[in-house]
Amino acid sequence: MTAQPDHHDGPAFNPPMGTLAELRAALSTWGFPGDRQQFETELDAADLDDLSKVREITQAYRHRVLLRFDPQGSAALARSTTDVTAELRRKLDEATAR
Repeated sequence: MTAQPDHHDGPAFNPPMGTLAELRAALSTWGFPGDRQQFETELDAADLDDLSKVREITQAYRHRVLLRFDPQGSAALARSTTDVTAELRRKLDEATAR
């Protein structure tokens, strides 16, 4: 999982995710399709003594649930690849023109 940007407005809804059981329930109910299974796969592959890795995995999946309820996050996910590519090209052109 890659780090996700912070959204400062905050989501409108925060399901409880303070424990692994709550996170599993949130992923099953509000996660993106396949998130729960992918979470379990990543957690199973992690060394549970490596608390940094376990924390990284849980934070990434908590963020994915929160992203579902963040208006900015939802809008970003709905953008087409063409739209994002055009924006990146425009920004690169602006940066190189300076």
